[in-house]
Amino acid sequence: MSVEVPPLFAGLCDDAAVFPPGNLPLADAVPAHAQHRAAAYAPMVGAFVLAAKDLEGLASLVASLAPRSFRLSLTVPLRQVAAAVGYVDALAAAQLESVEVALPDDARPAEVVPSLERALGDRSVPVFVELPRDERRAKLVDALLGTGLMAKLRTGGVRADLYPDESELAAAVASLAAAGVPFKATAGLHHAVRNTDRQTGFEQHGFLNLLTASGAVLDGAGVDELANLLADRDGTRVADRVRTLPAEVRDTFRSFGTCSITEPVEELAGLGLIDTRLTENLA
Repeated sequence: MSVEVPPLFAGLCDDAAVFPPGNLPLADAVPAHAQHRAAAYAPMVGAFVLAAKDLEGLASLVASLAPRSFRLSLTVPLRQVAAAVGYVDALAAAQLESVEVALPDDARPAEVVPSLERALGDRSVPVFVELPRDERRAKLVDALLGTGLMAKLRTGGVRADLYPDESELAAAVASLAAAGVPFKATAGLHHAVRNTDRQTGFEQHGFLNLLTASGAVLDGAGVDELANLLADRDGTRVADRVRTLPAEVRDTFRSFGTCSITEPVEELAGLGLIDTRLTENLA
């Protein structure tokens, strides 16, 4: 008997195994991704996330795969989008699922959308623009409004200062909801629920906290309430909130990058949010 993945978690976990802190070698990450895509929990697995600078190394690893079977989310600096997307087009096995765009420090918000339109031409591919954590953020959100382009929120990293606190993250979520701009999240979401990392001491956001905040903002919650939801460390309480969320919340919070696919699956099962049979024979 097959076990279904709840729609709320479909495609939630993008495979960012090659990024810190996982740092899995590309030669190991590609076959591991294939295992995830063949597992019972496969509906939860999103695209394979890769930096444009590593595309050359990917080519030989996917050469034997079926055409357009390797779903790829490409992270690329703004000024290299055209060249990188062109390279992916030439990889027969690659299917470009999305483009995640990093902005240079001198990028002006008004230049971003026109630059992307020139680089992508008539290609129809989801694009997530990473929001800077400075005074440009509000102007960039305004620039994305109504364009079909989406946002990318950085929720952590290899240093403590790369983690926005709950108030900053809440304000970002609220501003995107007000503008009707969907988003994905990257970095630092190593666990389902808000926690303090035992090794680094970093305060880490939980991906379920972010999911509940995304649902609450659509119901009219203010920044303070969102911050409280992001700060909640009670797994039972967070899980209970998640159970009340409609699948449509994912129209707002599209996915998050994780260097471990199996850990989110295990934690969701541990909280009773997915069937434990989905964790059998984890890849």
